[in-house]
Amino acid sequence: MWTDEMFQVKKPVIALLHLRALPGDPLYDDEAGMQYVIKMAGEELDSLQDGGVDGILISNEFSLPYQKKVSYITVAAMARIIGALEHKFRVPYGVNIAYNPMEALELAVATEAKFIRAAFTGAYMGESGLVDTDIAEVIRRRKQLNAEHVRMLYKVNPESDAYLAPRDLQTITKSIVFHCFPDGLCVSGSGAGKETNADTMTVVKEAAGEVPIFCNTGCNHQNVIEKLEVSDGLCVGTAFKKDGKFANYVDKDRVIDFMNKVREYRNRL
Repeated sequence: MWTDEMFQVKKPVIALLHLRALPGDPLYDDEAGMQYVIKMAGEELDSLQDGGVDGILISNEFSLPYQKKVSYITVAAMARIIGALEHKFRVPYGVNIAYNPMEALELAVATEAKFIRAAFTGAYMGESGLVDTDIAEVIRRRKQLNAEHVRMLYKVNPESDAYLAPRDLQTITKSIVFHCFPDGLCVSGSGAGKETNADTMTVVKEAAGEVPIFCNTGCNHQNVIEKLEVSDGLCVGTAFKKDGKFANYVDKDRVIDFMNKVREYRNRL
């Protein structure tokens, strides 16, 4: 799999680097400013990499509530942060802009990120209203930018939201693979930090063929081996934070403990 080459390991662990609220976001700390956001992102990046993760996914996780059409300031702020941290990266990194896959692609090209993650396909609804994706435009834009090297991780089932027309995950997976050329598939629970059901991942895995699948949410110290058994990699955010709470900062000791379990599992493969 391409994941073996990019991350130099079997079943890579991609850690989420959750950026604090950015300018224009309701939770943004105007007094602390961007220097604080950059400082904390740098410290969390160090903790994740020193803890042994295989990749980093930079996300505007605290830009709540997420915009269906992201503000220019958000993309600009993320680009500034990545530029400021560029010298620190020791593992492959990707970007994620909630609800905005096209902007994530363009940010990836500008910052030389290796991959992006998004809900690229389908029409779904949730607290942000209706979202109607356009994978054809994203794929064509990637071609125009000569960015086929930027790997695209598709969310099979968007976190917290639901498809407008219910279909089973096997049908959805087969359709995405046939029509939309995914590099990887991410299977989620009901929201950030919520456990992804192993049976659900098995269904997607069987339908995905040679396309790698990632456990996208809810992987923790207690269930990590179970998730590794049925997936080709993990996306991990909340489990790496102090006390395992979403709002907290990354705890390096938790990262080390988690990655020790992962390495022990890999050694048995």
